[in-house]
Amino acid sequence: MKTVLFRQHGGPEVLEYTDFPTPEPKAGEVLVRLRAASLNRVDLTVRNGWPGLKLELPHINGADGAGEVTALGEGVGDFQVGDHVVINANIGCGKCEYCLSGWDNMCRDWHLLGETLRGTYAEFVSLPARQLYKLPKDFDFHVAAAAALVFQTAWHSLITRGNLRAGETVLVVGASGGVNTASVQIAKFSGARVIVVGSDAKKLDLAKSLGADVVIDRSKEEDWSKAVFLATDKRGADVVVDNVGTTFMSSLRALRKGGRLLTVGNTGGPKFEIDNRFMFAKHLSIIGSTMSHLKDFNTVMDLVVAGKLKPAMDETFPLKDAAAAQERLGRGEQSGKITLDIG
Repeated sequence: MKTVLFRQHGGPEVLEYTDFPTPEPKAGEVLVRLRAASLNRVDLTVRNGWPGLKLELPHINGADGAGEVTALGEGVGDFQVGDHVVINANIGCGKCEYCLSGWDNMCRDWHLLGETLRGTYAEFVSLPARQLYKLPKDFDFHVAAAAALVFQTAWHSLITRGNLRAGETVLVVGASGGVNTASVQIAKFSGARVIVVGSDAKKLDLAKSLGADVVIDRSKEEDWSKAVFLATDKRGADVVVDNVGTTFMSSLRALRKGGRLLTVGNTGGPKFEIDNRFMFAKHLSIIGSTMSHLKDFNTVMDLVVAGKLKPAMDETFPLKDAAAAQERLGRGEQSGKITLDIG
């Protein structure tokens, strides 16, 4: 099969468009002929590498993908050859106490496709059947691939972990990332008022087009936590979605008493300081999560297929140009999800 892989860590130049053996489905697995893949920032961090990351090289990037079922492993009865599917990249073992209780995103042997397992920058991938969601035949593969990781992540964070309620005010820190744009839509779908902080007029316009009620340009509002305070009639936000990390102190200031800060990542860096006095004096909570369990994935993909949630789409690149796609993502030029065409 054709794929884009890397044999050593480094910049986009280490990505190689080449041939690689097509996987064969094991018992309980389904072989998928991928038609689209979607980029996520984890693709860049895995390619760059970090201390302690151990991969079987060569490695294939890519968590998100959608395509057609081409072969079934022994014991698979829920799918047929020709079915259109989208992938859930959150892979639990299916056997530990977390998986058996329905919390597979907390699996004791958890993996993320494209991070610790070879991923979707390829013509084929083989996965356990439970990781697949059946799509209508006419549903766009690129839209499905772009939605899968970010919408399940945002849904699990906001709804399952964050207990978002209608009428609350949600602040989203960052205007154009995949999880952030999904968070804007999910918050609006849930009946919340949404404020978005960003630094780029085009990306703030994107946030408004997705339903944001208030946008704050932090390049013009240096103290954006104060701007949020004023935009909420000096009450503060009920919930802050902050996946930057280094902005936590401003987010804590922007919260009302008893508010919740939700995080699924740290694009600004993994280590930073907070003033603990804000935590106990304002009765605040910091709630973390990763991806979602299978139930949330199916719930949110039902909404995507129904057209009630829709990923913001950026550019599409052919698979062979995955390096250029990653360069665009690395420069932060995207307004929505970048996808790869694996036609």
